Amino acid sequence: MRCPFCAHDDSQVKDSRPAEDNAAIRRRRQCTSCGARFTTFERVQLREITVIKSGDEGDERREPFDRAKIEKSVALACRKRRIDRERIDQLVSGVQRQVETAGESEVHSREIGEMVMEGLRQLDSVAYIRFASVYRAFDEARDFEEFAGTVRDVATGDSKND
Repeated sequence: MRCPFCAHDDSQVKDSRPAEDNAAIRRRRQCTSCGARFTTFERVQLREITVIKSGDEGDERREPFDRAKIEKSVALACRKRRIDRERIDQLVSGVQRQVETAGESEVHSREIGEMVMEGLRQLDSVAYIRFASVYRAFDEARDFEEFAGTVRDVATGDSKND
C-alpha cells in the first residue's frame, strides 16, 4: 500500500480489526520509509457498479459507484445529531449491499438517493428531512413544512390518504 505522506510503495500492517458491522476490515499501517501511520479499509466488492446521473435536458452521465459519496452525504445530514458512527456505517453498508446485490451493473442515482432516504427515515427524522431538502432540492420554506408534515404523519401513524 502506497504511503499517503511520502508515496513510498511499502507499508507494514500494525493492526487489523473488523469495521462497519463486519462488512470491512480496518488496518493500521506504518510506512517503512518515513514511519508515518495511516488507516486503510478493505471491503468486498461484488461487481463494478456504474451510477447513472441524470442531468439537465435529459443528458446522462455515468460514473463509478463511490461509497464515500454516500458516507459524506449521510454524515452531513446527521451532523450534530446524537447518532453513533456505527449506525451511520450500517446504513451506508446496507445501501451499498442493496446496490451490489440488485444484480444490475448500472443503477440510477435517484434509486440510491431513495435507499438513503429510507435508511435515514428509520434512523433519525431530522437527518431524513435534511437529506431530503438537498436531494429533492427544496426551494422554499413551504417545501420543508410540507415534507415535515408527511414525516409527522408517518411518525404518528396518521395519513392524509386514509
